[in-house]
Amino acid sequence: MKVAVLDIKGKETGRKVELSDDVFAIEPNNHAVYLDVKQYLAHQRQGTHKSKERGEIAGSTRKIKKQKGTGTARAGSIKSPIFRGGGRIFGPRPKDYTQKLNKNVKRLARKSALSIKSKEKAILVLEDFNFETPKTKDFVQILKSLGLENKKSLFVLGDSNNSVYLASRNLSRSEVVTNSEISTYKILNANNVVLLEGSLEGLEANLTK
Repeated sequence: MKVAVLDIKGKETGRKVELSDDVFAIEPNNHAVYLDVKQYLAHQRQGTHKSKERGEIAGSTRKIKKQKGTGTARAGSIKSPIFRGGGRIFGPRPKDYTQKLNKNVKRLARKSALSIKSKEKAILVLEDFNFETPKTKDFVQILKSLGLENKKSLFVLGDSNNSVYLASRNLSRSEVVTNSEISTYKILNANNVVLLEGSLEGLEANLTK
């Protein structure tokens, strides 16, 4: 599959690149996509939730009133969950939400996501660019030229580029990643995926191992 290469002004450079059918034109595996997205979202959970139970509350251990004769229920501790300031019954405890997933399944999921975007004509190939100084307005100008100003976009770089990353950091609808940081969730969450020329070789190599 051949795709035209665009410059940062959104115009065709006259060059075309060949996108591998093994990565961008496979039959999507929806279950693999589901598993990879599920794992990604699970890994966003810190699992540090915790509330104190009655054994962890600081308070007196004396019996707060006599056993009989008060006309009310028996009570032996001010830390009881039925009292204000007492411990919580069956409260949340720290938990590890990480999930294991086979590498081949993850590769299949990412290829499926890219194939879905390719079928939707939502993949652009952009020539490599850089900024002398990282300015958000320069990155916004590129988005305007590509018609992505008001859309969610994912820019995939070949190598880490601090200037491009810093220029895009303040934009909530755009994200910049390298080809090794790409994920199924990020691909599907974006309206358009912008692949820089320098990322293609590494991306296809990573997904066809």
